[in-house]
Amino acid sequence: MIRKPLRPLARILRARETGQDPDEIEAANRAERHAQIQDRARKRAEGRLVFMALGFLAAFSVVGFRMGALAASDPAEPRAQATGAQIISQRADITDRRGRVLATNMLTYSLYAQPNQMVDGRGAADALARIFPDLDRERLVKDFTDPKRKFLWVKKKLSPEQMQAVHDIGEPGLLFGPREMRLYPNGRIASHILGGSAFGVEGVNSAEVIGTAGVEKAFDGWLRNPANEGAPLTLSIDLTAQSAMEEVLSSGMRRMNAKGAAGVLMEIETGEIVAMASLPDFDPNDRPRPALKGDPSDSPLFNRVVQGQYELGSTFKIFPVAQAMDLKLVNPNTHINSNSPMKIGKYNINDYHNYGPSLSVSDIIVKSSNVGTVRIAQMIGVERQKDFLEQLGFFEPTNVEMVEAPTGKPIVPPRWPAVTAATVSFGHGLAASPLHLASAYATLANDGRKVTPTLVHGKKRAVGERVISSDAAKLSVNLLRQVVVRGTAKSGNVEGYEVAGKTGTADKPRPGGGYYDNKVVANFASVFPYEDPKYVLVVTLDEPTGQLGGGESRVAGATAVPVAADVIRRLAPILGLRPVGTTDLPDIEAPPKNKVKVAANH
Repeated sequence: MIRKPLRPLARILRARETGQDPDEIEAANRAERHAQIQDRARKRAEGRLVFMALGFLAAFSVVGFRMGALAASDPAEPRAQATGAQIISQRADITDRRGRVLATNMLTYSLYAQPNQMVDGRGAADALARIFPDLDRERLVKDFTDPKRKFLWVKKKLSPEQMQAVHDIGEPGLLFGPREMRLYPNGRIASHILGGSAFGVEGVNSAEVIGTAGVEKAFDGWLRNPANEGAPLTLSIDLTAQSAMEEVLSSGMRRMNAKGAAGVLMEIETGEIVAMASLPDFDPNDRPRPALKGDPSDSPLFNRVVQGQYELGSTFKIFPVAQAMDLKLVNPNTHINSNSPMKIGKYNINDYHNYGPSLSVSDIIVKSSNVGTVRIAQMIGVERQKDFLEQLGFFEPTNVEMVEAPTGKPIVPPRWPAVTAATVSFGHGLAASPLHLASAYATLANDGRKVTPTLVHGKKRAVGERVISSDAAKLSVNLLRQVVVRGTAKSGNVEGYEVAGKTGTADKPRPGGGYYDNKVVANFASVFPYEDPKYVLVVTLDEPTGQLGGGESRVAGATAVPVAADVIRRLAPILGLRPVGTTDLPDIEAPPKNKVKVAANH
């Protein structure tokens, strides 16, 4: 820009010629220049103000748009960035049918180390070894003094006391990271049902909690799904009933010197499992490692109710009888040839006692006759027998909501010759879980309609398909009642609670073939109350030894039945069942005031 001179020569010369003062020309030009400068400055200021106003308008528009978008969007699960992975940190609670917490989350801290930031690595290793005796001091010293190490985990979970003790060490290279851990406030109760959890993807400020077994793993996706808005998973079990069953079953297992025990209590109409226990058990807060060798059933992680594959013995005898009554081949009073032994090919089938030439169908169940049961199975035929057992669910794993369920697929004979059909009819040659047995007995007690077990409370379920007629189902339950009243399960006749059931004692198979001479699995499958069946209970004892007639006995009537009776005595009041024959107590009126005497000690 060319600036105009303050004292232009032409104007100065002309002013001198005319007698004017040249300084006035300079003053006028200077004033004009200042006015131009001020005008340009004002325009620049106005432009800046407009630009700033537009900037603020744009910024507030972006903020307002973002706030509107967030308000209209669905809630998102909080995530923490660590080691390049997105970590979902929240997991829904698990409750029993009454809303009592079985599994929840607790805020805790992890401990990690940055050796390159440590002042005294050896001293820190010594102090940590004193606080955590399970840590290897020599390994810690090696890690803490390694100049190449920049990070290592020390402890994934800390108690508040342990955290304070580590803090008191005063080592800047020991750091804490917040995280949520899974807590099972009831300890061992329902451990096999819940299964347990572990940390998945981990970062210093968060950790992913994933299910490792049981319903925790079966419902892992559901429990971690933010779309459920934190709603708990409500199981069908009743915490009080579960605790009582485990206590009674544990006592019975010790009393009968058994290697293990299993029990399942299920609602007949809905299939909901109210209590399910397998012993020995474990604490899911400190889940043990799986056994890498030996018999899997020796591990406390083994769920005998779902995974156990046992020959269930005479508890099977009600099935061919129920089917034969459904096919109108027999009725409870029909007499069947019971001459013993019975020969099929090169095999002999015997009864525990010689029951004479014939027994009624009712007495075949009450006295638990192998021969009579086989005769009835022969009347049915192999194909119809197989079809009926398949309808009852004995050819496939149960559909219960546990990851272990598929491993409990029954062991079904690949071939089904006449001798196999005979032995299966009285519970040998086909191995299934106690939960399979409970489901089948529930089907008989459910007016003949199929019952599928479930661990989810309030789940809408279609009416089960009809397996046998209503009449045959009622007659079958009646026969089971006779077993308790006058048969092999008399010790299961709990006063006030009309129990119906069947005993079963099966020799344990050897791993290399054949059977042990002195090892059995004892079962008692029952329904109660008999007049209006509400619940099915199955109790299984592995290698029990009870007392009968002053001596030792391994049969179910002397082992599984007394334990099951104790379970029913304990659980029936919890379930709200009123003993038969009781009436409501009359209201107790307060005595008149004028008849009340006051007594005092002197």
